[in-house]
Amino acid sequence: MSEGTGFLDRISNLGGSLRGAWRDIAASARGMIGNQPRPELSREDAERVRRQLRECLDGKGGEVSARTRAADLGRIYLALNTTGRERFLRIIAEEFDIDHAAAGELAARLKSASGDFESRKLERELRQALEPPRLKLLTQFNALPEGVKFLVDMRAELMPLARHDAALQSLEGDLKGLLASWFDVGFLEVRRITWEAPAALLEKLMKYEAVHEIRSWNDLKNRLEVDRRCFAYFHPRMPQEPLIFVEVALTQGMADNVQLLLDENAPVGNPAEADTAIFYSISNCQRGLSGISFGDFLIKRVVDNLAAELPHLKTYATLSPIPGFRAWLEQRLPEEGDDILTMEERAAVAAIPGGRGRHGFTQLLDQPDWQDDAAALQAMKAPLTRLCARYLLTETTPEGRVLDPVEHFHLSNGARMERIDWRGDLAPKGFQQSYGLMINYLYRLGDIEQNHEAYTGEGRVAASAAISRLVIDR
Repeated sequence: MSEGTGFLDRISNLGGSLRGAWRDIAASARGMIGNQPRPELSREDAERVRRQLRECLDGKGGEVSARTRAADLGRIYLALNTTGRERFLRIIAEEFDIDHAAAGELAARLKSASGDFESRKLERELRQALEPPRLKLLTQFNALPEGVKFLVDMRAELMPLARHDAALQSLEGDLKGLLASWFDVGFLEVRRITWEAPAALLEKLMKYEAVHEIRSWNDLKNRLEVDRRCFAYFHPRMPQEPLIFVEVALTQGMADNVQLLLDENAPVGNPAEADTAIFYSISNCQRGLSGISFGDFLIKRVVDNLAAELPHLKTYATLSPIPGFRAWLEQRLPEEGDDILTMEERAAVAAIPGGRGRHGFTQLLDQPDWQDDAAALQAMKAPLTRLCARYLLTETTPEGRVLDPVEHFHLSNGARMERIDWRGDLAPKGFQQSYGLMINYLYRLGDIEQNHEAYTGEGRVAASAAISRLVIDR
């Protein structure tokens, strides 16, 4: 899920505050901080960076000296423009990688080693040789104020640069591994966020929301009312930066329309009367932590918290988007055309009053206003719901994963597909993704582990009989 257009602004704001803090660290420790680099990192400035990187690796001095050098390097990086930052990263990637020749020589010696003692000695040496010096450089930022956040944002900037560049890709992998060890779920804290939280944190919720846009402060307040819950993961080194958060509505029965669920004018419910917890939005907040998964653990811990607070809750379910359905269907239609429908479905489309469906299903979908026609909606409900079930149940990647990313997330967490909701999201984004269809994934506490094992081990999808019949009856 994306973070939206505010990402670069946040990078800039963070950089401004850190430059000041880190400048003070460098100045207080050394009495001087050096000249400001040119934004594009000129050749002269690049040589200065190399020299400082080598000094960091030398490790001369104590802890204060190490913090000074790291702060000065971070200050330089934050002052650079896009071109300068890429050059900075390339220096680290290319000049502070492992010594490939030395590692190759050790590997050859290990292969021909005689005796257990010599083999183990060479194995230790090879492990050391395979650890690039840049890992030590990156780790030094951990001791700085906001240093962990700095590295998270650095990886966010590095990821697009690394897609087609082997050296930067290797650096990005090292940084990901380092962050994965620091962001182990055992180090994370789950916190409930309420309307009484600091304004700065509430603003971040509004910026980071990636599923259903928070349109105003009133909208946010509504999502934090007494019949709602919001939980987020935090890291102790980033105490005011949520990593991922989940929004929950406490309802009677399973919700099937997100606009009704988020209606600011609806009366506030009584949590004591709710029997269902609906997870309606899960948003990742830090692009630099992409690929480091802890969302599944968040759901389980939130369920535990809700069960302890509200033991009368009987059902835990989601109201989820189906972001890949429309794109998949538009890929299938050129090949299958109206043959993708059953005879009964084709007849219902052709019989739409006014002749709107006389040219068939495919051409009807191309009409931008068909969803405004009640008769067309009625005729399209059965085929689109069935095709959505086909997409969710039978379409997989070569690795055996389901195609839809949200579905993959919930099946991996042990949920089952419970119900497809027609017209569940009437917003433009919902129609663009899935013609307005949404789905409820059910978290039945006694089945979570079994469903998780079935999907991750065998690729078997847990689905209700109602959804399975939509495909079987075809």
